[in-house]
Amino acid sequence: GARVASVCSGSLLLAATGLLNGRRATTHWSRSEQFARAFPQVQLEPDHIYVNDGPIWTSAGISAGIDLALALIAEDLGERLARAVARQLVVYYRRPGGQSQFSALNEMDSARGRFKPLLDHVRRNLGAPHRVGDLAEHACMSPRHFARAFQVETGLTPAKAVEKLRVEAARAALESGAVSMQRVATECGFGDTERMRRSFQRLLGVPPSSLRAR
Repeated sequence: GARVASVCSGSLLLAATGLLNGRRATTHWSRSEQFARAFPQVQLEPDHIYVNDGPIWTSAGISAGIDLALALIAEDLGERLARAVARQLVVYYRRPGGQSQFSALNEMDSARGRFKPLLDHVRRNLGAPHRVGDLAEHACMSPRHFARAFQVETGLTPAKAVEKLRVEAARAALESGAVSMQRVATECGFGDTERMRRSFQRLLGVPPSSLRAR
């Protein structure tokens, strides 16, 4: 049968036709409350960048529509062609549909105050342990005060922030296909590929191997 896909707030039009009744769907974050009120019979997943439920595909925004399109290409024509299209578009191949609409890394960077230099330091030295005590010392704070202040300002614990930075760097390296899985794990501070795999599953919902350029 035919497939139907929507981009951004176009999912509201699909919902109005009844096509989404009893199905999972997403929409742009700014329309989520409106969507939930108007269509309670739809299982809205407001934090996903795209959702596939049977023949129905919905995406959260214009750029998320690219991720949806790449997923469709991969499903119909294979991963290799989808990766080639992504490279032509100069975009990551590919963000998992369950990935959040909001980047915690962007939120960390936009947080005003004292921790941006520390985050830059972590990015430049991902292979280091970056224990709370080490980070607190770099920030010239006591470990307890640092951990509390960091979470208030960034919304993340120091350990979770470091993990996200490592996953971001590892994902970019794997997309390039230039280095081995073990080298990526070592240089990004995971230590071994199994720890990297667990972090990818936890944060992105996919294993590192799914992002390897082919």
